[in-house]
Amino acid sequence: MKHLVLNLLLSFMALGAFAQELKVTGQVLNANDNTPIANAEIRLKGAINNSAKTDVNGTFTIVIPANSSKMLLVSAENFDPKEVDANNATLIVKMVPAERVNQYGKAIKSRTALAIENRDGVLVFESKDGQFKYWLDTRLYFDGAYFFDKEALNPIGNGVSVRRARFALKADLWENWYGEIDLDFAGSVVELKDAYLKYTTDNGKLNFKVGHFKEGFSIESTTTSRYLMFMERSLVNEFAPSRHMGINGTYGNKLFTAIAGVHFNQVGENEQVVFTQDKNKDQGVDEGVSTTGRLVLHPKIGENLQVHLGGGASYRTPKTSWETEQAFRISTRSNTTINRKKYLDTDEFGGVNNQILANGELALAYKNILLQGEYMMTQFNRKEGFETAKFDGFYAQMAYLIFGGKYNYNHGEAEFTQVSRGKTWGDLELAFRFDYLNLNDFKAQIYGGSAQGYTVGLNYYANDNVKFMLNYVYMDHDRYANGKGKLYVGHDATGKLTSDYKVITEAAGLGGDDFGFIQARIEIDF
Repeated sequence: MKHLVLNLLLSFMALGAFAQELKVTGQVLNANDNTPIANAEIRLKGAINNSAKTDVNGTFTIVIPANSSKMLLVSAENFDPKEVDANNATLIVKMVPAERVNQYGKAIKSRTALAIENRDGVLVFESKDGQFKYWLDTRLYFDGAYFFDKEALNPIGNGVSVRRARFALKADLWENWYGEIDLDFAGSVVELKDAYLKYTTDNGKLNFKVGHFKEGFSIESTTTSRYLMFMERSLVNEFAPSRHMGINGTYGNKLFTAIAGVHFNQVGENEQVVFTQDKNKDQGVDEGVSTTGRLVLHPKIGENLQVHLGGGASYRTPKTSWETEQAFRISTRSNTTINRKKYLDTDEFGGVNNQILANGELALAYKNILLQGEYMMTQFNRKEGFETAKFDGFYAQMAYLIFGGKYNYNHGEAEFTQVSRGKTWGDLELAFRFDYLNLNDFKAQIYGGSAQGYTVGLNYYANDNVKFMLNYVYMDHDRYANGKGKLYVGHDATGKLTSDYKVITEAAGLGGDDFGFIQARIEIDF
């Protein structure tokens, strides 16, 4: 009886242990074409001696003991290893070949894993060695404006708009190479912004660009719209050449930055491209060349004082991206894009041989206070029989981060960059700007008008990605700011509105359309 009971107990224990074991059968296949993989090894994770091999049909059988992890490690030559959970008795394991083929049918020899990080609101994909990195730069600006036009001579429509809808892809490649393409969809029209390649030397002090990009003239022009203090750049920014095809070199360190480049046509807008192509096809005209340079001293004094002192110059010949050959036109809206009227407009003036552009810029930042100003002048040298035309303007602005934030400086680009917020919930910025632009040259008989603008801004930096902007602007135009003769600038002797500055009865200094408005923006950058 004792022996019978003992044998029964041992039998029940063996049956219990056997019941806990799992016999797994399966098949290992190529993920690309589902063909079987022979001689693949299937090993129980954590067990040295428990393994199996696939036969010519890719099939295998393995027994998993009780209380094991039930995780199988599958490996095969020329395939990526794989870890599978043996949660049932039958498995189909598909393995990816170690050799990848790209979309053009070429076998890939080099592969690098990328880690993902959120860096101050920007999603960045980067390899561990830092040689490869790419990120998106997307911006959406929703603007609205209300005009106090009771005293205005010309009716102005209130409205809202998508000021910017930008999508850019940027990438660092092989550590030294950088590429970028940037498109704008505002107004439901696609416009090319930046599209260029950059090479930076190993010490990081010297780089070269080729493609379509900003020429590097003027601190306000080169500062990205992400970090502008006001909703619109100043009036005189119209002089800055912005983006053109070309090549330039930049050398910089903590003390100074020097930029020099050769540039050609604009290719951002479809109209500019059509002008260039038609002149090439019909007239065989050269595109025109510009040489532009800028030097900025930007020492940091102590822990908190950042100094910026610089200047630039550009020599420019007529471009075939201009509408009319050897004719130039300067026009700008008055610190808003909701009001589409261009009060300041020289209309086309011809006989242009070349243009000379120069500027001086000064900025001081101390902790949460920023002062910045800039003067620009441009001169158009013209053919015999035409007077040289000269125009100029400037702006001066100041800002204060109310809750203790800080203004940061980008020495590599010689401009101010993303602010540091003073509180976890954000920061408020109070700003003021006075700007002036003069497009009148009485000797050259060009009457484009002049204007001065007064802007008070309040900005709320909610986080690294969201900003709210509120601007009050008052515009004071002179009697010549009639938008090529289309806009009223005063009253004639009969009391009727007129666009003819020669016959208005308003006293000197009182002619021209003056008005105030308030505008707001919701901005998200990601």
